[in-house]
Amino acid sequence: MHSASRAQEHFAPGRHYVEISPRQPTKNPKQVEVLEFFAYSCSHCNAFEPALEAWVKKLPPEVLFRRIPVAFREDLMVHQQLYFALEALDLVKQLHGRVFRNIHADKQRLTTLAEIAAFAERTGGDGKWLVETMNSFEVAAKVKQATALVTGYKVEGTPSLGVDGRWLTSGSMAGSNARSLAVADHLITLASKAR
Repeated sequence: MHSASRAQEHFAPGRHYVEISPRQPTKNPKQVEVLEFFAYSCSHCNAFEPALEAWVKKLPPEVLFRRIPVAFREDLMVHQQLYFALEALDLVKQLHGRVFRNIHADKQRLTTLAEIAAFAERTGGDGKWLVETMNSFEVAAKVKQATALVTGYKVEGTPSLGVDGRWLTSGSMAGSNARSLAVADHLITLASKAR
């Protein structure tokens, strides 16, 4: 790229992002929804997290950002339950990054309820309460909804970004995970203009 700014960069459907058909439901039709499809076990998601966090802080109020945990294997569904339990207990801000660090820096897989309970205790939380929440009906319903969104968006890898129920981009489509954020900005603009 020469002197052209990101805003002037041209992103093409089928190349930098794909159109989703049928359109997927969003939580609030008055907001542009951005979904991050991630997996705690994914090293690319772990590396992407700081850039994503900084980007999310700059999103305008009419954009709703949500994280959707993905489990491509049954043994990793426990990570979906873990994320939604953190969300239900209002601990995402406090512990989301620590889960990534625990798995990738500290090499603790957190794939059993005992490991997750011990993690919660180490971070000053209540391991028993976290595990009970993971096994709750509310969390089971959210895992089911997340799995439906992963299927509906046809997510094949993580991290991926879904925008407004209409589009999906990822690092492999955009050229890098950081560049996928620029594609998402472009798609947010398209979605806003269509309102």
